[in-house]
This record gives sequence, structure tokens and C-alpha cells, in this order.
Amino acid sequence: MADWYLWAWILCSTMTLVVLRGSVLKRRKGNGISATRGESVKRVLAGNGECRSADGSDADVIVVGAGVAGSALAHTLGKDGRRVHVIERDLTEPDRIVGELLQPGGYLKLIELGLEDCVEEIDAQKVFGYALFKDGKHTRLSYPLENFHSDVSGRSFHNGRFIQRMREKAASLPNVRLEQGTVTSLLEEKGTIRGVQYKTKDGRELTAFAPLTIVCDGCFSNLRRSLCNPKVDVPSCFVGLVLENCHLPYSNHGHVILADPSPILFYPISSTEVRCLVDIPGEKVPSIANGEMTNYLKTIVAHQVPPEIYDSFVAAVDKGNIRTMPNRSMPASPYPTPGALLMGDAFNMRHPLTGGGMTVALSDIVVLRDLLRPLRDLNDGPNLCKYLESFYTLRKPVASTINTLAGALYKVFSASPDQARKEMRQACFDYLSLGGVFSTGPISLLSGLNPRPLSLVMHFFAVAIYGIGRLLVPFPSPKRLWIGARLITGASGIIFPIIKSEGVRQMFFPATVPAYYRAPPLK
Repeated sequence: MADWYLWAWILCSTMTLVVLRGSVLKRRKGNGISATRGESVKRVLAGNGECRSADGSDADVIVVGAGVAGSALAHTLGKDGRRVHVIERDLTEPDRIVGELLQPGGYLKLIELGLEDCVEEIDAQKVFGYALFKDGKHTRLSYPLENFHSDVSGRSFHNGRFIQRMREKAASLPNVRLEQGTVTSLLEEKGTIRGVQYKTKDGRELTAFAPLTIVCDGCFSNLRRSLCNPKVDVPSCFVGLVLENCHLPYSNHGHVILADPSPILFYPISSTEVRCLVDIPGEKVPSIANGEMTNYLKTIVAHQVPPEIYDSFVAAVDKGNIRTMPNRSMPASPYPTPGALLMGDAFNMRHPLTGGGMTVALSDIVVLRDLLRPLRDLNDGPNLCKYLESFYTLRKPVASTINTLAGALYKVFSASPDQARKEMRQACFDYLSLGGVFSTGPISLLSGLNPRPLSLVMHFFAVAIYGIGRLLVPFPSPKRLWIGARLITGASGIIFPIIKSEGVRQMFFPATVPAYYRAPPLK
């Protein structure tokens, strides 16, 4: 009889433990903190529920990363009176081959944030539009800037110089503290992120606490798995060169060559330098070390660039300072997590063909700033998290327009052996060459001046219909009808998956999303 009671007690205890474990895991998953992410989230107990750093300093917000997004965010929140602690892995000037072109829409956000002077004293160049080249023909697409101040345009520059100016601007505020260190994990207490653990420049392991931690540690983020469901795609790689004393066919314009197999970009980054980015599809590129890359650039790419650029291009290849970088895209798929938020490339990426990344990041910062301004106290993590769910909807008009356009244009501009894709590519070039609304409409979307998803879809399918019209004139044939049908289905196959990943409801009907109307917490 005693044995029966013993086994009954063991069975009940086991079932209780299983139920409790399932309940805890369910609650943690609901808070966006999965049990499988232990390597980047550590549990911690903060005395009396307060957030205090190990060194005794207090912060309202911890910002992980001081790139474009992190630096701009730190300055913006600091200017609003928040105490901000920025932890950046490397505070020396970055040397990158992307993040060098700021669209006019992004420059307007820079003005809105009071950071427009960061493009001064770095030899930044004004950009007034694009020139498009295909099969010996070319057309110019100007930004529709007639209704803006004369200073409003795109800007191109050395990415590192721009970031250093932003960091200096942020550090000039007395309530913003920049520190060099590597954040190794987020610190969690009862489902809420309380701060971070990081390693300083001299190797010390420290912790920092704040009511809100914002992760902006870039495209190679090691913390994003704690806060989102990252579905990273690498459709291609950029090969970067710097052309010196090169005169572009259209001054103060970006140049896009619809080459084979994929586009080539040229744009000025200083008064004497032009950046060239050669897109190579896939994740593998020819080896630089054994000379395969040099041979590829000279034999496959060089003859496709405009004659005015050819000599400078070959000279840059011969000089040998060739850089590569994978082009990543990742839709925003956040886990709403009390006490933490993702921003910048750690949160959302798109193909860099259209140069929209910084515009999206700066627009997101404006949205977040406006949401946080009514709040004096950020310590109520769960309610703050629920309120900030509106951020993911309010950012959609700008972010989804630029993200969708970048993904769709890359696929349309890339060469393909498929006849329907060839027709779509030619139709896009010819449509943009028509001028008027046919060019200003798409270029206003690309520039971030008209972030309207519906307008994007209308222009995209207008290109497809224009391509079908070209096929059917003057005399339709069964073959041409078949190609036209495949053209429209191919266009749908390009844009609809991107729209689905962005979220149809949030993208086109944001006012129907409940989070759109979230009011600030009363506290």
C-alpha cells in the first residue's frame, strides 16, 4: 500500500512539473523570448525591479551599435532629454562599400531629426536623380524636387565619414554616453529585457541596465535572434571599386547600367571619387586572391560600362583595391519583447540596389521618437511593449514601399534567358524613358518622397501592361500572346511574394490593424 502511495506521489509530481514547464515556456514565447535563444539572452535579477548599471550610472535607454541607425537614434533620444548609453563594438571610422547614398526622402528625415549638418564637411555630393543605361541607350530620371527647398536632394558620401559625424553629434550631448564594447547578450528578468552584458575594450565583463534596450547592431547582428524571426536571404554580392578622377556622363547623378548578368552602379562619393558596385548573383564570387575577380571584371564587366567610364574602370581594377560584400534582404518579423526593440539593418534589410536602407532607418527613428515623446517613464515594460506594437504598423508606408521596390527592381533589372523576363526588363526601361508621370512616379517612390505602396503596385503593373502592349502591336501572334501572358504572371510572381512578406494588411490597410490606435500608457 505504501508503494502505491509512493508511485502515485511520483506520478503527480512529474505531471505537475510538466504542466508548469509548459506554462512557463508558453508565457515566455508569448513575450517573444524563446527558450532556444539562451546564447544571446541571460536571466538576471535586478534589485526591486529597478534597472541600474554595474558602474553606478543610470540610463533610460541602451542603444547597441553606433552605425547610422544607432548614432541617429542616440542623438534623437538624447535631444528629447533621455539618458542614453551607446555601446559600439568599434568606434573607429568604418570602411564600407555600401550605405553611401542617402535618398532625398532620407535627407528630409535627417532635417527632421536635426542632423542635416552631418553631411557637411565630409565632401558629400548632391545627387539629383539617376541615369539608366541599356544596350547603348540611356535616359535620365530626375528627382521631383520642384516643391522643396533648394538644399533638398540626395547625398552621396563616404559611409565612415558620415557615421563619425553622427557619432560626434550624439556624443556632444551631455546625457549621451558612447562606449566601446561588444554586447554579448541581453539580460532578462521575468520575460522582460532589463539590459545587456558586454565586454569592454580592455576585456572586462560588465552589465548595463535600462528600462529600454534598442538593438541596432547592423546586418551581421548576433542579438536579433532574441527579438525576431530572421529569414535572411542573400540574392547577390556587390564587388566594390573606387574610380578616381572619373567624369560620369551625368554629373551629380547615380548611374545604373542594366548589364548582364545583373546591374552595375556608379555614383560619386567625393569630389574626386566615384563608387562602382558590380552586382554578382548568388553568394559566391570569383576569388580576388588568385586573380579570377580581376579577369571577371575585365572580360565580363568592362565592355558593358559606358565609354566615358571605361578607362577609369579598368584603372581601378588594375589598382587592385577590390572589396566584396553580400547583399542581404530580411523582412521585418519581430517578437514584441518587453524592454527591447530592434532597429536598422538588425531589424529589416532590403537589396541595396535602390539605396533605401538609410531612408528606412531614419524614418523608423522619426516614428519611434514621436511614439516615445509623450512618455516620461519607460519602466513599465509590458505596457510599453504593447504600446510600441503600433511602431510596426506606423512604419509600414515608407518601409514597405522602399523594401518592395528594391526587391522587385533587382529582379526586373537582372538579365534572364526567359523571353518574358527579357520583355519585362525592356518594358521597364522604355516605360521610364517616356518621361512625365511615367518617370517621376517611380522615381518619387524610389527616392522616399512618395511612400505609397498602392502607387508602387500601380506603376509596377503599368510597366507589365505596357510590355504586353509592345508585344501585341502592330500584329498579335499566338507566340506573342503567350509571352504576354507569361509576362503578367511573371510580374505577379515577382511582386506578390514580397508584398506577402511585408504584410498585406499592414502595407495597404494599416488603419484596420488594432495596434495602429494604441494610446500611450497612463503611467
